[in-house]
Amino acid sequence: MTTTQPTLVCIPGLLCDHASWEPLLDALDRDWNLVIPAQDAFDSLIEMANHALGLFDGQAIVLGHSMGARVALELYRLAPERVAALGLFDTGVSPTTDAELPKRQARVQLAYDEGMEALCQDWLPPMIAPIHQANQTLMMMLHDMVLRRTPESHARQIHALIHRPDPSELLPHIQCPTLVLVGREDRWSPVEQHAAIAAQIPGSRLAVIEQAGHFAPAEQPHRCADIILNWLRDAELLSN
Repeated sequence: MTTTQPTLVCIPGLLCDHASWEPLLDALDRDWNLVIPAQDAFDSLIEMANHALGLFDGQAIVLGHSMGARVALELYRLAPERVAALGLFDTGVSPTTDAELPKRQARVQLAYDEGMEALCQDWLPPMIAPIHQANQTLMMMLHDMVLRRTPESHARQIHALIHRPDPSELLPHIQCPTLVLVGREDRWSPVEQHAAIAAQIPGSRLAVIEQAGHFAPAEQPHRCADIILNWLRDAELLSN
């Protein structure tokens, strides 16, 4: 059993950075050897995974949100022995579809043509459950986070998503404790999608967060923290 400062790797999603994790980390309220990879420089999920692997030694609890969960799966594929536990939050495992491409390319063009503010106004509100869209502190935090990105870094991340590996064959072979977590009101990555992911990973746990959208860890940090800590205790990766 781990009793002191486990390494916690939190991998951000598309257009995200440390800010998307801060409400959850505050709610977790424990000492961690914390790693939050910066991903703006990469246009490949595998490159992002390799970068994250280089930021910590030994084993880690690896949590990924949205695109970051896809990166976490690639990290596991590259080095399963380095992953003590795996959290996949508000994400998907499907390959790229023809219907997806025009929408992603339109947002890339929007950022270049009208700037990151226009992209943020188009992209961010649907990601948040309606009840939280009036939370000015949360919305401004996420707004400012998106505006720290650039059209170029956004385009690189979209390239990474369009050319993403297919992890479907990996899921049945994941052997570490795995938590699949999703907001009940996630319109981008719905509950049914996560139930299907959890069904493919042996022994995984599915958690559905009420009154939360695609940013469940930031929208309902205390509820998510309770679930994560209980999951890690059950896996004997945290002391009480």
